[in-house]
Amino acid sequence: MTETKTFWQKRYTLLLLAFLAFIICYLDRVNISLAAISMQQEFGWSDTTKGYVFSSFFWGYLLMQIGGGYLANRYGGKLVLGSAVVFWSIFTILTPTAAMLSLPALFAVRFLMGVGEAGLAPSSLGIVGRWFPKNEQTRAMGFLSSGAIMGTILALLLGGWIINAYGWPAIFYLFGASGFIWVIFWYFFVTDQPATHPTISAKEVALIEAGGGVTEKAKNIPWRELLTKKQVWALCTAGFASSWTLYIFLSWLPSYFADVHGLNISGAGIYSLFPWISMFLMLNVGGWVGDSMIKKGISLTLTRKLMVGFGLIGGAVMMIFMRDATSPEIATLLMFCALGITAFSFAAIVPNCLDITPKFADILYGTVNTFGTLAGALGAPIAGYILTSTGSYDNVFIVTAAISLVGACIFLFFGSGEKIVD
Repeated sequence: MTETKTFWQKRYTLLLLAFLAFIICYLDRVNISLAAISMQQEFGWSDTTKGYVFSSFFWGYLLMQIGGGYLANRYGGKLVLGSAVVFWSIFTILTPTAAMLSLPALFAVRFLMGVGEAGLAPSSLGIVGRWFPKNEQTRAMGFLSSGAIMGTILALLLGGWIINAYGWPAIFYLFGASGFIWVIFWYFFVTDQPATHPTISAKEVALIEAGGGVTEKAKNIPWRELLTKKQVWALCTAGFASSWTLYIFLSWLPSYFADVHGLNISGAGIYSLFPWISMFLMLNVGGWVGDSMIKKGISLTLTRKLMVGFGLIGGAVMMIFMRDATSPEIATLLMFCALGITAFSFAAIVPNCLDITPKFADILYGTVNTFGTLAGALGAPIAGYILTSTGSYDNVFIVTAAISLVGACIFLFFGSGEKIVD
């Protein structure tokens, strides 16, 4: 270790690289929502079929969430996250070829891409738990989560232009290639534990350890204890509700602007962009608010409940108002508010895994994300079915609002910020 004093700490490098991994992940995940507008026309898909295309990714993502958390806990976030980025990037690049072959081939490739991306969230949370003191963890995870939104923003900002200029397959080739560049830096600059980093200062290691960072891997995983706690199930329910809103917007927002307001691919992408800017900003604000409340002596339990309740209930109200949007500008404003407010729930849900099960946070996050992914796997085709049956997005918004309200109530009654498993 070195004693060189520097403003830029080694944990910031790790955080920045993990942030870039989230950006790449969502570039690769969101590109289908833009490309699907052209793909639907080229291949003659119905809205229901398009919903199944969106959904196929989520089933793969769901399958490996707990497995990704387990692998990260056992083998470390560096190996698991680095391997995951390479894996999903391969299947991103293969997406156009699969689509031209057949729908089953496209479903298979999107499914396997989901399997790869499942390693991102739990391994990142495990890394933050080991590299950051507790009073920085909410902000760190808020920043990482906002990388997902930044990836969405960049995909919407660049995707329409790329498709118009080079055709829809190009978006998969260009975005997929970025993962192979990223992994080079990840393997050279990151270690699993602060103490094993070759150039970290003893002062930074001491700060992390004194601040309550997780310093060792768990030897035995108490599955029964984890899965029988009401606090865990409350967190999973809140994760499901928050993710339902997120994934409905992620999958259907460009199509909403194209179908309801008559915008072309570029216009749909640009109007879809602004709500995600709100979520990017509010995830970071939410992380700062959460850490500030804790520093002021407000209990972890009350902090998490206030943020989750505000995020889910406030988001539900905005979704109800969405039915009355008469122009793309009004719709954008309401969605801007909906995603910005919902961001507060995500800013509390993710670090709550570190609150209640610090040694098993990566596994718990994988479990919570399993339920969140289930929301995407069910929500995308259900929305497609509603649209095919009714020709209107109104009922999609009502169902989303109802799920948010139920999730808020359950977490407010049963959620906690206290450690429940050693």
